Amino acid sequence: MAGDALSQDPAVLRNRIDTTKAHPARVYDVFLGGKDNYPVDRETAAAGLAANPRGYLDVRHNRDFMRRAVTTLTRDGIRQFLDIGTGLPTAENVHQIAQRITPDSRVVYVDNDPVVLAHARALLTSGPEGVIDYIDADLTAPAQILEEAAKTLDFDQPIALCLVAVLHFIEDERAYPVVKELIDALPAGSRLVLSHLTEDLNPAKIRAVQETYTKRGFTFVLRSKDEVARFFEQSDLVVDEPGVVPAHHWRFEEGAPAPEGIETERFEALDDIEKVRYRDINDVTDADINVYTATGRKV
Repeated sequence: MAGDALSQDPAVLRNRIDTTKAHPARVYDVFLGGKDNYPVDRETAAAGLAANPRGYLDVRHNRDFMRRAVTTLTRDGIRQFLDIGTGLPTAENVHQIAQRITPDSRVVYVDNDPVVLAHARALLTSGPEGVIDYIDADLTAPAQILEEAAKTLDFDQPIALCLVAVLHFIEDERAYPVVKELIDALPAGSRLVLSHLTEDLNPAKIRAVQETYTKRGFTFVLRSKDEVARFFEQSDLVVDEPGVVPAHHWRFEEGAPAPEGIETERFEALDDIEKVRYRDINDVTDADINVYTATGRKV
């Protein structure tokens, strides 16, 4: 199934793309080794890496948290996912993880970047038993998201709302009400999957990155553990074990998958940002991570 967003004329999409300004989804894509980005995005990612040379671990561990959380929730019986702030198609996506375990899982992706939208057909490749769709919308328009998502998801059955590394781009006065409105629309048994940047853990490193990105026009809100927990508390969600914890402490017992292999000579010829995709993230320490993660259940 494909949403109305996919019917947009490619020329219209191209006209919406501003290649002179970095976009969070495309900068994230750079760190994950993707190719769907522009020089300004690569320059921004490189500047962030220069500010915090181990900062790629935040991005990679954030992504691996999503893998572990979706795996856990699917095994717990969740069959529907609403992933807002999807970003560019990067293996593995939510539907690939969920449908490998439960082939009839239904997933709706939401993003507002036209580059993401232009690649949505590559992302929208559901298995034959499942359904996926894509909505062209901003997180700050929850009513639109809910209306469109209801065309694909059954709001009488539990849904996992995934807000992975997206809320730190929204100021408090909008972020908390938006999340509450989305959660309020979900039935009992639904789940919230959330990750968020913080300055609690290694403040000097993340503040250097924050300064780099805000100079380039990003909203970049770093929230404390209590402020992250508030997203769950305001809707009376029961936070799953192990609670609100740094990304590498959320059910990381089996570690992360091994990175893609590459010959030493080829690796050394790459620049620092290109090397990121090949680095093993299992050598992480508490001094590396600036991301809180948690999942919670609506009762």
